[in-house]
Amino acid sequence: MRKLKNMLTLASHGNNVDGLLRFLDFKKIDFSPKRIFWVSGVPAGTSRGHHGHYHDQQQLFCIKGKILVSFYSNTGEEKHLLEEGDSCFMDKMIWSEQTYMTGADILMVLCSEEFDKEDYFYDKQEVHSEKLLHCN
Repeated sequence: MRKLKNMLTLASHGNNVDGLLRFLDFKKIDFSPKRIFWVSGVPAGTSRGHHGHYHDQQQLFCIKGKILVSFYSNTGEEKHLLEEGDSCFMDKMIWSEQTYMTGADILMVLCSEEFDKEDYFYDKQEVHSEKLLHCN
């Protein structure tokens, strides 16, 4: 699998008594975000995602809880357990699924591209396709 970059933890200020402020300087991201979304309310043990993108790159953040992120590429599979404040980078042509571990998890995602339904692929085996050679 491609070496994952930007495995980072959100910086924080404060404490658990008075509250914790977490923040991110966008210069730590390898792209200029064009879209943001978040996922919440997923029952514990449920997996979501089950797709990849031809062009979109994403930075996935665990805002709350624990989320097991699985990546599958043309060279193999890699899994990362994200805890509150952790994030990881998902490159284009990586198929991914996220398993929500606690039932109170929140995943926030920064995207390099605006939404385009044509950018999605759902077949995990497509990471081995010729399309990989044509992505810029």
